[in-house]
Amino acid sequence: MNKNKYDARSISKIGLLMALEIVLTQFISIETPIVRVGFGFLPIAIIAMLYGPWIAGMASAITDVVGTILFGGGVFFPGFTLSAFIGGMIYGLVLYKKPKSLKRIILAILLVTIFVNLGLNTLWLTMLLDKAIVVIFPTRLIQNIILAPINMAMLYFVVQNKTLRKAIGIE
Repeated sequence: MNKNKYDARSISKIGLLMALEIVLTQFISIETPIVRVGFGFLPIAIIAMLYGPWIAGMASAITDVVGTILFGGGVFFPGFTLSAFIGGMIYGLVLYKKPKSLKRIILAILLVTIFVNLGLNTLWLTMLLDKAIVVIFPTRLIQNIILAPINMAMLYFVVQNKTLRKAIGIE
């Protein structure tokens, strides 16, 4: 990587990954009022690995706002933007300038799953939908139990694939 981490090439790469996150989240995901199944986390995790927690958090928050403004079918809710920021931060704190081991990937996905997906996002949904947490939580728990290992496998594949590592610029 260049000495100047925020040169035009880096900013372009961050922008492209942010656009990919929006596409994966808005167009290549399955969404119900309670559950969203998608892979928009991958570009954010890659930004986190390359540029750290603050950049990943900001990129994730910005893509949440932009995606909602451009394509969102619902009302903007700042809680989900906060969740997006925290998710990006977690990926950065666990994966930035650290070995991209299976153990670290599992840790990052578990932390995001437990604290962001099951914790904060469930709280936001109970507030927005005016439903009791006991109604929303079981479906979200099953979704996350199924998706967490898939997300772990996908992220591990990305960081272990030499061709992808070279193309993305992961150390």
